[in-house]
Amino acid sequence: MDRLFKCIEAVLAALLLGMVLMVFGNVLLRYAFNSGIQVSEELSRFFFIWLTFIGAIIAMREGAHLGMDNFVSKLSRRGKLVCLALCQGLTLMCCAMLFRGTWVQHEINATTSAPVTGLSMIWVFGVAYLTAGAIGIMALRTLWRIATGRITDDELVSISESEENLHPTTPVEARS
Repeated sequence: MDRLFKCIEAVLAALLLGMVLMVFGNVLLRYAFNSGIQVSEELSRFFFIWLTFIGAIIAMREGAHLGMDNFVSKLSRRGKLVCLALCQGLTLMCCAMLFRGTWVQHEINATTSAPVTGLSMIWVFGVAYLTAGAIGIMALRTLWRIATGRITDDELVSISESEENLHPTTPVEARS
């Protein structure tokens, strides 16, 4: 599983690199030669969409999405379990809505072409199937682990330090 997610992270890096190269190349062409590559504008937008959706999968696995850790950390183990189960249930419901919405729009996206590349828009927005499925599976796995009692205390609250906490500012009075 770790190898799979390393491959997914490599895809994210390739998408980001592609975006940077296309946008920078286009800017350079516009200023230096008063021309540009139209395909690069469209593809960089599509890469950004894929980057966002696939990045959400990685963030779910790493527990990097926003949470209410300050509140949850003060609860008992049972309260933490209830909160985590509710959170995973709501996540699963959102995944089902995302999947269904993509399914309802599938025919429209499949028959609509991008203006410049002519690419079927299902290749752009179909990534929502992947995202909803992957995050839904992770939520189901967590719910299964809660139901079978296999979840540890460390997994109940995942606190990710923000940069603000790593580098606290000191008041002006304290510096002098």
